[in-house]
Amino acid sequence: MEEAENDLFYSQMNTSIGPITIAASNQGVCALYFGESEEVINGMKPWIQKYKIGDVFQEDTDILEVAKKQLHEYFDGDRTEFDMPLDLYGTSFQRSTWKALQQIPYGETRSYKQIADEIGSPRAVRAIGSANNKNPISIIVPCHRVIGSNGKMVGYGSGIDKKEYLLRLEGALQPVSS
Repeated sequence: MEEAENDLFYSQMNTSIGPITIAASNQGVCALYFGESEEVINGMKPWIQKYKIGDVFQEDTDILEVAKKQLHEYFDGDRTEFDMPLDLYGTSFQRSTWKALQQIPYGETRSYKQIADEIGSPRAVRAIGSANNKNPISIIVPCHRVIGSNGKMVGYGSGIDKKEYLLRLEGALQPVSS
């Protein structure tokens, strides 16, 4: 079977934080969202149309297998960096923001202001928040590591509870005492 350059493959995996759906083009992982695959793919339809992605297949590929393996290692506490091909779709500003997010070390956080300064747009704090919100590959492009300048948990599309969970997993937040 010959595949179009932009076909989309997806797979669901279960994690300690709930189901995650991962999607990949032939070039790399292009989406990772919390939720059941049917719900996620239906929600991605406008994005799929906008970027002229070809056919959508529920099928594991080598790229998806690598992504799932690395994510399981991450959730088990055995992986602190991801090493897989990515295929990011977004504006040049969004892609520069997402590249900056990938430079935040495991177990550390940055403020929206710090990211704006890092990409050379110190007045673009709100635009950084918007780019963060549109990050299609959460966890791997670690938007959960961006917090408010005052240290507060703000702005995570999948819910602050998931953001806090991921930051606690990485040791960036103290565990909740019982």
